[in-house]
Amino acid sequence: MLITGPARSGKSEWAERLAHESQRQVIYCATALENADDAEWTARIAAHRTRRPATWATVCAPIELSATLAAYQNAQYCLLVDSLGTWTANLIELNDADWQFQVTQLFEQLKTHPALIIFVAEETGWGVIPAYPMGRLFRDRLGGLIRHLGGQCAATYLVTGGYALELNRLGVRIE
Repeated sequence: MLITGPARSGKSEWAERLAHESQRQVIYCATALENADDAEWTARIAAHRTRRPATWATVCAPIELSATLAAYQNAQYCLLVDSLGTWTANLIELNDADWQFQVTQLFEQLKTHPALIIFVAEETGWGVIPAYPMGRLFRDRLGGLIRHLGGQCAATYLVTGGYALELNRLGVRIE
């Protein structure tokens, strides 16, 4: 499953609701790197933690997302990955070949993974083209990842303005 949309739209809350409704053991795969020097970032992470039920396990997966998913090879799990934008940012300094290797590893893992996996991803390409190369690289990598993943997921949701729209039912897939 893929949940995508703009900032502060309700993506994480929708993903958490779907994870809860799955009736499975939820493993929250956090991609954020904590930074004690950034109070605002720390507060965001704390807000996410506070929302989650105490019964959910949390694992940190800022770099090795494929390996983290591989560790939970059981249909009883719901793996909630929040978020692909943060994961992409954590790997932004990789060259193109190494980035593609990470993406290929992720998709290989998904081919036969028995768990329900819910990905949260930010839409960053709806605005002005970034004026600097690193910004364009981030936007292009994340956009390509979301597009490819959306084609692989049984359900893809766009969350915006506090509403979740199931794109698989409403849209036409562009190959």
